[in-house]
Amino acid sequence: MPSSRPSAPIRRRSLSAWLRGAASACVLTLSMAPLAAHAQIAGGKAVRILVGAPAGGTTDTLARTIAQEMSQQLGQPVVVENRPGAGGNIAADLVAKSSPDGATLLMSFTSHTINATLYKKLPFDPIQDFTPITLVATVPSVLVANPRLPANNVPELIRLARAQPGKLNFAIGSVGSSVHLAGDMFKMMTHTYIVNIPYKGTAPAIADLLAGHCDLMFASTLNVLPHVRAGKLKVLGVTSAAPLPQFPGAAPIGATVQGFESSAWFGLFGPAGLPADVTQAIYQAARKALDTPSVHKRLESDGAQPLGTPPESFAAFVRQDVKRWATVVKYSGATSE
Repeated sequence: MPSSRPSAPIRRRSLSAWLRGAASACVLTLSMAPLAAHAQIAGGKAVRILVGAPAGGTTDTLARTIAQEMSQQLGQPVVVENRPGAGGNIAADLVAKSSPDGATLLMSFTSHTINATLYKKLPFDPIQDFTPITLVATVPSVLVANPRLPANNVPELIRLARAQPGKLNFAIGSVGSSVHLAGDMFKMMTHTYIVNIPYKGTAPAIADLLAGHCDLMFASTLNVLPHVRAGKLKVLGVTSAAPLPQFPGAAPIGATVQGFESSAWFGLFGPAGLPADVTQAIYQAARKALDTPSVHKRLESDGAQPLGTPPESFAAFVRQDVKRWATVVKYSGATSE
């Protein structure tokens, strides 16, 4: 269990600052590149997007949301296949070992960069064995608490945790996930000791939080919004750089803990060696899909921020994110089983 000892501050460029720069690069790329409509990928055969998570989850939903629009842009079928397991590594390994012709892609998520440190040995290199195509979207999380907790915001929580080290606890829905490590990042940056209680899934973790068996939890906005609106959970802060309209009155944690920011991200990859023209064609098809009003509206209503950053910017983001999470994984002591 991580101790409450002081640790060096995390020195990194904030996610929001990176996104602002990526957005500018995206506009420039689009203005200089031709449209990719009806480009023929892999001889026109179906393009598969592998998802390393079960059907119905956020990663799967994002993949299916853009697949149909991408199909129209490319003029060929784009289908989604679920290959869950090992924190997304099964699907990633299949894509890493696939032919670099654009026929097999990966819709991955934050675990792609977390796993680089979480797993002692991977069958692939998360950076070298993939061609980053585009960062599709980010989804922030929220710090929620049982209503009986005697703290109503982040400053009050920090004071309470420092006064009673080891008495409070975090429910952990998935060890090694971005929301698990958001909690450890919070403890590392606030020099507090809050006990982690792992669960086999988000649903049982939330159930115990609702029942008062646990005190706190970092969770996706999608998972806790109904409970917050029903008054069964209270929000202490949000992990985004700016307030979220779904949670009025909840301040960003970074307003108190300088530099704190954490969002789950979802991105599209191909295998290493994907030709530049194929990469660009797939990128522009995905970007056009995200720009479709119906897709954009659906993602924003779910609390996601649609992005569609260009390949070069996404590649830089992946390299930075591996380093960013390595610090937190090592601090947390989390390992794969």
